[in-house]
Amino acid sequence: MGQEIPSSRFQDADFAEFQRRLEVETRLLAEWFESGLFSSPDALGGFELEACLLDKQRGEPAPKNQQLLENFDEPLVVPELATFNVEFNSRVRRLQGDVFSRMAEELDTLWRRVNVHADALGLRLGMIGILPTLQQNALSLSNMSPLNRYRALNEQVFRLRNGLPVRLEIDGRESLRLSHEDVMLESAATSFQIHLQVDGAHAADLYNLSKIVSAPMVGVSANSPYLFGRDLWDETRIPLFEQSISVGASDLTKRVSFGIRYVYDSIMENFTANFQRYPVLLPLLMDEPPEKLAHLRLHNGTIWRWNRPLIGFDDQGEPKLRIEHRVIPAGPSVKDSIANAAFYFGLVHGLLENEEAPTEKLSFELARRNYYAAARLGLQAEVSWFDIEKIRLAQLVTERLLPVAAEGLTNLGVDQSESEFWLGIIKARVQKGMNGAKWQRSWVAAHGTDFHALMEDYLAHQESGRPVHEWPV
Repeated sequence: MGQEIPSSRFQDADFAEFQRRLEVETRLLAEWFESGLFSSPDALGGFELEACLLDKQRGEPAPKNQQLLENFDEPLVVPELATFNVEFNSRVRRLQGDVFSRMAEELDTLWRRVNVHADALGLRLGMIGILPTLQQNALSLSNMSPLNRYRALNEQVFRLRNGLPVRLEIDGRESLRLSHEDVMLESAATSFQIHLQVDGAHAADLYNLSKIVSAPMVGVSANSPYLFGRDLWDETRIPLFEQSISVGASDLTKRVSFGIRYVYDSIMENFTANFQRYPVLLPLLMDEPPEKLAHLRLHNGTIWRWNRPLIGFDDQGEPKLRIEHRVIPAGPSVKDSIANAAFYFGLVHGLLENEEAPTEKLSFELARRNYYAAARLGLQAEVSWFDIEKIRLAQLVTERLLPVAAEGLTNLGVDQSESEFWLGIIKARVQKGMNGAKWQRSWVAAHGTDFHALMEDYLAHQESGRPVHEWPV
């Protein structure tokens, strides 16, 4: 969904021809998987960070990303669905040595540069899963970024919904019920998406492990307790995003979902499901040879699995396969974000080396149940693990998962001091029980429901550079 399209209007013939090209490209991709085409001798990783533009005076969303980006020529920073959001992209790096310190330096430098330009416009950057100061009236088409791909997405989602409004229903500490007339609810949720380039030989195992670790990842990183003044889940972003792009479909065709099973043999099973089960949303016909997989990649970009396989091409035009781990919210700080990435990379590689047949030891249904329990209750959730029927998530992370992640990072070639520093942030966060969601709720318990003051303190701590477990309330 990152590419622009020339028009938002399509004819029936466009859908038919797109489906034909999608079939050709899906068959071609299946041949590539069967021939073992995908290889990645080195583990490579990167990330995307979605951020909010805020009015400096009130801490409310400011729909000015066009003005900001016009004054800031940086290809790693691009617009998002809403004009009060922007996206930061990282360079791809080998997961070795001091990689996480270099990731942090890159993001921190870029963040500060953009903030200087934002300041000149009376704006301020914020990274948080959901803005506590956000009001529903800000989520209107008048605040949609003026790109055809977003306009087309809105039109096609509501075509599949037969024009019916989106119904949002979330029950947490409090309850929220509302309806919305467009896809802009999606822009209320901002995330930190981790990318892992994988070798074809290990891709299926790493993809399944990414699903298995989604529960601890969302539990340690939860940062979205409030939406429209209601205290809901620790990571309210999860049900919000799933319902905001709903087309009224069954579990088989939900556009945003945890999935219905592990892959059996290959990530190719996802692309086969894309072709067989998901209606085309954006039938843009492109003048590209089948080998570029242009239609397959565009279609895949309109299906937002929480763990999503992606096909890309390197500078030499060679196809590459990566996993996009989408479960983590934005923020609370640069250090927290990079620590989350280190934990994920280490955990999936540590489990790959040490855990035999993990999908047989933890059923998909239990992995999915763990995920939504962690999204609801964060570090206090009770989850199942391979040989444990029930365990508090915080205990699982400190006693079992952090050592596995440390071993995984060592096996990748990450420096020991590097691993200790970044995983140390996760350890301290969990031991103190202070992720972003807990900090926000602790602030409200101490000061009341003044969300503007909450955001002022949150942003001040964020700009200090300290991780959230060191923030005073």
